[in-house]
Amino acid sequence: MDERYRRIYAAIAAIPRGRVASYGQIAARAGLPGRARLVGTALRDTPDGERLPWHRVLHADGTIALPRGSHGFREQTQRLRAEGVDVREGRVPMQAFGLDHDLDRALWSLD
Repeated sequence: MDERYRRIYAAIAAIPRGRVASYGQIAARAGLPGRARLVGTALRDTPDGERLPWHRVLHADGTIALPRGSHGFREQTQRLRAEGVDVREGRVPMQAFGLDHDLDRALWSLD
C-alpha cells in the first residue's frame, strides 16, 4: 500500500466519534498539505476489509461530497446523525463538530 494512503487512513481513523474533518484537514494531518483531492482518491480506493469512519470526512464548508439523494449521501447522513452530529440540508456546522472545535475554544474562548 502507498505510504501516503497509510497516513491518510491513519488520520481518518483518528477522527473521534461525533466529530468531522475536511478533506484538507485530513491531508494536512497526514503530512500532505494541499492534497485534499488525494484524500478523496484514497477513500475511493480503500481496500476491501479496511474499516474507516469515512462518513466523518466532508468538504471544507461542511457539506457532504456525495451526490444529494444518492445511497451514499443518505448513509453518510444517517451515520453522522447516529453519532449526534447535526446534519441539515447535507451540511454539518464545522464550527460545532469539526476536529478543531475544542482547540479553537481553548485558544480563543469560542463557544
